Parts: sequence; C-alpha cells; structure tokens
Amino acid sequence: MMTTSHEQWQTPEQLYALLSQLVSFDSRSGTEGEVGFPHFIKEKLSSLDYFKQNEHHLRLVDAGSDRNALVAHYKPGDVRDTIVLISHFDVVHTKEFGDLEDSAFNIEALTKAMKERKDSFNAQVQKDIESDEYIFGRGVMDMKMGLALHMSLLELAIMEEWPLNLILVTTPDEEVNSDGTRAAVKFLSGLKDYEGLDLKLILNGEASFSRYTGDDNYYIYSGSIGKIMPSALFYGVGTHAGEPLHGITSHFMSAYLTKEMEFNPAFHEEKYGEATPPPVCLQQNDLKKDYSTQTSHHSYALYNVFTMERSPSEVMDIYRGVAEQAMDQCYTDYTARCRALDAEPLPRINTVTFHELAEHVIAKFGQEQYDLIMESIFNDDTLNVREKAIKVADRLMDYSKELVPATVLFLAPSYYPAVNASEDPVLKGKIKDMQARFASMHGVEAKWIHYFNGISDLSYVNYTGSDAGWISFKENLPVWGEPYMIPFKAMQNLQAPVLNVGPYGKDAHKMTERLHKDSAFIHTPDVLRELIRSYIH
Repeated sequence: MMTTSHEQWQTPEQLYALLSQLVSFDSRSGTEGEVGFPHFIKEKLSSLDYFKQNEHHLRLVDAGSDRNALVAHYKPGDVRDTIVLISHFDVVHTKEFGDLEDSAFNIEALTKAMKERKDSFNAQVQKDIESDEYIFGRGVMDMKMGLALHMSLLELAIMEEWPLNLILVTTPDEEVNSDGTRAAVKFLSGLKDYEGLDLKLILNGEASFSRYTGDDNYYIYSGSIGKIMPSALFYGVGTHAGEPLHGITSHFMSAYLTKEMEFNPAFHEEKYGEATPPPVCLQQNDLKKDYSTQTSHHSYALYNVFTMERSPSEVMDIYRGVAEQAMDQCYTDYTARCRALDAEPLPRINTVTFHELAEHVIAKFGQEQYDLIMESIFNDDTLNVREKAIKVADRLMDYSKELVPATVLFLAPSYYPAVNASEDPVLKGKIKDMQARFASMHGVEAKWIHYFNGISDLSYVNYTGSDAGWISFKENLPVWGEPYMIPFKAMQNLQAPVLNVGPYGKDAHKMTERLHKDSAFIHTPDVLRELIRSYIH
C-alpha cells in the first residue's frame, strides 16, 4: 500500500489546521490573492507522495486575467471509473467587517472578537456564539471548507490506494462570472475523452444553505438552480427639462418594465415541491455621464430570473411578452399625458430583441462596419463583461435612430443553466445511504433537496438542454464570443449525476459567516468518505 510520509488532513484537528491555512490566504475575487491561491494549493498537494511521483497530474488551467483553475488527477493505473470533486476558492470582499477587517481571514482572532462583541449581533448570532459550536471567518463556509474536504479525500484515496479516479477541480471567479469553471470544464471534457474516463459522479462541496430565516436544517442537494439575466436598454428621446413632452425619458420607460418584471409570476417554476424565487431587478442605472437639464435618453436594467427547466429561448419568449405589454402601457399613459397638455406625442415605442437590432444594423451598414463596432467595445479593458453588453446595445442604437424611442431586450452575463440528477436510480440509493449514516452515526437529519438555492458551478456540467436553447442565448447575448462564452458542447460531454454535499454553515457573504465545527470536521468528512468508498468495486 502506498502511504504518504505522514497523514496530514484526516483528523478533525488536521482538517481545522488545513482550513485555517486556506482561509488565511486572502483570495478575494479580483485580487492578487485569487491569482496566487491555486499555486499555493498545488504546492500543498505536491507534498503527497503520489503527486511527488506524478507531478504532471497537477495542472493549472488558464481562466484569463492571470487566474488559473487547479486540476489534480489521482489515476490508479488502468481504471476508468471517475469521480470529479468541484470547489471554488475565491471569496467575496470584506468591507462590511469594519475595524475587524484585518481579522477577516484569521479564524481564531475573528471568532474571539465575535465572542467579545456578541451583544452587538442579533439573537440567532448570539446564540450560536454562546454555543461555541461555530467558527467565524471569510470563506469558512463559502467555500474553503469544501475544498479542504476534497483535499482530505484525495489524500485518503492515495493512502488507501483506491481503485478509482479522483479529479479535484478548484476554481477562481465563482463569485463573479464563473470564468474558472467554464475554463476547467473544457479541460475536463478533453481529459475525459483522452483518458477514456467513465464519470460516475460530479460532487460539489458548497455548504448547506439556509432556506429561510432561522432554518437549522442540514441539506443534501441533487441539483442546482439556474439563473439567467434578461436585460433592457431603454433608448428614449432627449429634450430640455422645461419641455419634457417634446421627448420621452428612458427612466419613464424603464419604470414600466421594472414594475412588470419584479415578482412577476409568469417566470415562476415549481418542481419536486420546490419553487424558484420571483424575479427582481439587480441593477438599474442611467448612462448619462454628466448632470444637466437635458433629460436622460438612455438607461438600462438587469433582471434576475431563476430557472429549473426553462431554456433561454423560453425565458426570452416570456420576457418579450412582458416587455411588450409594459411598453404598450407606457405609451398609452404617455400619449394620454400629451393630449391632456396639448402636446404632440411621439409615434410609438419600439420593442426589439438584440438579435433584431443587430440584423437591422448589419442590413443598414454592412457586416464589416458592425464587426468594427463590436471589436472596439470588446477590446475596451476598462469595461467589465456586463458593461460591454450594455455598451454594445447602446452603440448599435446610436446607429439606429429611426427606431427611437425603443426598448432593446437582451441577455447579460452570467448564465447558469439549471442542473438536476434527482431521478438517477443509483444516486437515489446513495442519498438514502448518506441520510441513514448521518442519522445513525451523527444524529443529524439530512434533508434531500433537489435544487441548491445558492447558485453553483455544477451548472456547467451534465448539460441536457437543446441546441435551440443555445441559439436564442447566443443571438441575444451582445458579448457572445471572446468576452463571454459558455462551453455547451463540453458541458454535454460531462454527463454524470451531480450532487452537492458540504458542511453546515450560516450567513454566507456576511460579516457573521460561520461554520458548524462538528458538521465540518466530523459529520461531513465521515459521510463523504463512505460515499466515495461506495463507488469502489
């Protein structure tokens, strides 16, 4: 039996020490720490005997902007059965910590400080502090404990020489655009084909998330909810504020669509007794650069829509219907006000999709001019990918004044397809076995949930959508191509049941982010070891 020179990450104490190291490495999204973190993990995994002898099985995968995903492949000879372990290592920012920001990445110091200030928190946080069952720190829950558990499994596989491929994948940028996982998925698809791997399970390690205030339940997830962002550019007719009815403001137009989009039941989906949260507006801004008494003629809104089974095409169809109805009402109210004040109204408000706008510009100016417009925006490094999408729609409207006033409907990044494996017969049995072990060994009632509600990188594997759904997405995403792509073909190639099993925690993305110690260091490691062992024949 191959053994490491010493066991590093198996006991609760060792796992705590590992988590402390992972958390102490500040890897906030968009920082140098995010760039350096995969090299840090690669160095730690290099201490395992297997990777000392097989260094080429530790690979960095380019995710853009100097960031990398890390792929660690334990391959015990001519074995094809494979389990993929997915995690992310970027964490959100820490400004809300105030004067404790310097302690945000020090578990012991922050946990001690939280105890000293417990009276400043709500009753639930106070209760958890007094219980001494939780540790605090940015990333303890979301999701460096998941990575620690996967590193522990990889070490155990090497120690016990499991006849099973284990591929650990940990990625940057999950908290922003999932650039890391989308890059890693293409690499994994190629590795699967090259090695002839038979994927048995794709396991994520996101923590168990509360579903409502005061929720103390522990969850196992057999899928992950989808997210898409229908968006709009409102391009009105500017005028002087003293003569407002000589034009129409983009804000007047946007108010009607936002009112119709927020909480709209037309987007509601329900399956397995679980339901999607209603749509909300995530961002709504003016594109006017400076203050003046000229009315604003262009603004935008980004709407969040969760999905379970609907494709981008189906969402766009619903969205267009809602938008057309909203703009009809907007125009009706606008013309009524014009007549009441003896003003001549504009002839109409157009509602067009981005695809229709693009075709209009190409027909009017030619493909070459269209490509130049797109290239100039795509190459602008001062804009993020969502700003580029908005800028493209706005610039194309500058070339299409005959359509004004108009509302342009488009999709903005990021897109997370819903994924679900609840009907897989083998996975059903595994989940029941895990529930039984949680109960018998640890006294924990593990509830089975079909869609992880926190959005996860599992969205980029096991894709079963139709080509028609892709086409609508590509056609109405202004930045499709170099700025933003989803590897649909690679995702289709990674067909395997998906599962999310992680530790129990609370308040992800908050100053009070905390992790349940027994769940993290005793219960979940034990159940995960038995789960992976159950795939060994």
